[in-house]
Amino acid sequence: MKRVIAIVGGTGPAGSGLAQRWARAGEHVVIGSRDPKRAREVAAKIAKSIGGAGRVEGAENAAAVALGDVVVLAIPFPGHAALIKKLRPAFRQDAVVIDVTVPLASDVGGHSTRTLGVWQGSAAQQAAEMLPGMAVAAAFQNVAAGVLAGDAPVECDVIVCTDYPHAREVTAELAAKIAGVRAVDGGKLENARIVEQLTALLITINKRHKSHSAGVRITGLGSE
Repeated sequence: MKRVIAIVGGTGPAGSGLAQRWARAGEHVVIGSRDPKRAREVAAKIAKSIGGAGRVEGAENAAAVALGDVVVLAIPFPGHAALIKKLRPAFRQDAVVIDVTVPLASDVGGHSTRTLGVWQGSAAQQAAEMLPGMAVAAAFQNVAAGVLAGDAPVECDVIVCTDYPHAREVTAELAAKIAGVRAVDGGKLENARIVEQLTALLITINKRHKSHSAGVRITGLGSE
């Protein structure tokens, strides 16, 4: 399938990690950033590391979003609402939006082992409220950015929460393109609040066990 995956905040650890994984799998990825020069630099670095596997380029956030069949939101929570509001006119109405944002308290000077209260319930639900009628999914919050940066298999399930079957299908397909990852249907978008909170728990586990790669595996699902 020919499509463009636009990653808003694609120069950050999570965004660039996902960009590298999907481009390596043959996808066309556009890294978005407030600074288009920085976006192009990161894209060039990824392109060099993956050879001719896929296509990756950089652009200003709005230009990236306008190209996206799939738009991934990988942005710090304090700027989440303002940036979506700014970019809203650029979204294609038929695009699938995947929000990987986690509202960690560390974003506002608190502890990374806690999450912030979000009026809508979760960052993903906030995105959905601001993008009415669009197919929003929450996923990839529990995959360590440092692990994504490499090329070894990722030992983590990706829980997908959405109210749109098509968004679930697309998100699961993209998850499967990352070696070692399995997508798990997490139900409606309202469950995203639970998945986002798991990130804070994983950070606690990493700290206690002096690790950087703790993830989630859901057992008992057979061959799903």
